[in-house]
Amino acid sequence: MPERVTPSGLYLVSPERLKGIPLLTAVDEALAGGARWLQYRDKGGDATLRRATAVALAKLCRQHGAQLVINDDLELALAIDGAGLHLGRDDGDLAAARAQLGPDRVLGASCYGDLQRARDALAAGASYVAFGAMYASTSKPQAPAVGTGILSDARAAGIGPRVAIGGITLERAADTLSAGADAVAVIGDVFDAPNIRQRVRGWCALLDSLPDHSNQNTP
Repeated sequence: MPERVTPSGLYLVSPERLKGIPLLTAVDEALAGGARWLQYRDKGGDATLRRATAVALAKLCRQHGAQLVINDDLELALAIDGAGLHLGRDDGDLAAARAQLGPDRVLGASCYGDLQRARDALAAGASYVAFGAMYASTSKPQAPAVGTGILSDARAAGIGPRVAIGGITLERAADTLSAGADAVAVIGDVFDAPNIRQRVRGWCALLDSLPDHSNQNTP
């Protein structure tokens, strides 16, 4: 079986403060700037609006050659052709999700600062494991910062692919990647930027200067 495609470089996560057309406009700008991975996260939205938004995001991702991952909604991920799924600690059973997704779709798992949780997630069928928060995060201020050392520890233990999340900015990206991240999940640094497309281009320029962290991990 061919190796699954997994997030590489910049991995955008949609901000929950944006809904409907404002979100689609922001995502379109980010994809036009060169982003190739997007996670749609909406924990509390109306189910009908969430599905309509996911369908529209999937269309945008196809137009730009990007990959879409759905956060914490297996049913929605299954309804969107080709979409992957990301599960947190309380979001469902990874092995059951893998069984329903099939072998080829992306399945991510939040592992915080816990290497054993990451090992268990990969054994259950996760495509990648996410560690964080790396730094204090405005998007999830309650999440304790675990620091980049967890990435180095995971790399040394052969645990991966590794996604870093939490408070990561363009200025912190190189250090985070060199610590052991294969991809960096970003919300505010892109979606709070005055010019989203330009900010993403800045990210892509940085990633292009780091050949081990290409942003073009597409099938």
